[in-house]
Amino acid sequence: MNRLIEFLDDATRQAVPPAVSAFADALAAAHPGTEAVLAYGSALRDSTPDDTLIDYYILVDAPEHLTGNGLLRFLGRLVPPNVHYAERVIAGQTVRCKFAVMTLLQFKELCGAKTSNPYVWARFAQPCRIVWVRDTSVRSQVVQALADAARTALGHGLFLSRTLPWQALFEHTYRTEWRPESKARAALIVASDAAHYRDLSRLLDDVMPHASSWAAKRFFGKLWSTARLLKAAFSFEGGADYAAWKIARHSGVKIEVTDWQRRHPLLAGVMLLPKLLRSRGLR
Repeated sequence: MNRLIEFLDDATRQAVPPAVSAFADALAAAHPGTEAVLAYGSALRDSTPDDTLIDYYILVDAPEHLTGNGLLRFLGRLVPPNVHYAERVIAGQTVRCKFAVMTLLQFKELCGAKTSNPYVWARFAQPCRIVWVRDTSVRSQVVQALADAARTALGHGLFLSRTLPWQALFEHTYRTEWRPESKARAALIVASDAAHYRDLSRLLDDVMPHASSWAAKRFFGKLWSTARLLKAAFSFEGGADYAAWKIARHSGVKIEVTDWQRRHPLLAGVMLLPKLLRSRGLR
């Protein structure tokens, strides 16, 4: 386990584009109780910060530091994380981000093997960076949670496929959410960081297949995903345009967003969902 911790500690310290680091510093300063800020996703993998949204997770010390009004903080305890949009001019360019907020304790629990829903542990079995952290104690806790996520994810992946566990895992986890990516996206994600997954598998050679019902994961995962999307309608300014952009980017299905839909994102989402399902914009 110490070799795994060392590997992940080094991996999370790898350099990021200056805009990713600068934006993380600003987010940490703007949110009381921030313990760590993690960056992950396409801004680190196959895009530049100025042509995509940077994905961040902000981990805070206590439920009272979850973002939003009292209702959103309450919902953030029941259906984490709370998701928001922000933009900032950095080095003369407008940089945009999507940031999710949960407590450090929630993050550690959702990375663990006792959590059936793959929403967090499947994401953070993928490469990420700790781009801001309060102190070395918090860094150690986050890295341990990432090790738990990797172990949990590989166990589920081995149950799905002995030969292509990571690819099979991501193919199945996409189906537990309302996502625009095609099945082929999982193979691309693994191929883009092939050395990372190869090293993880080597360091986790004691992991055994974790049997579970993926039909149940898909059913309950879609319910949780729906709840999170409904909650995000009240916290994610610019969300309608972001959703249309992401669906077009990953599936080729173009959605024209009207001013009315921008003003009423919750109703617009309910009205657009059948169309997206028919066109395979969401799966």
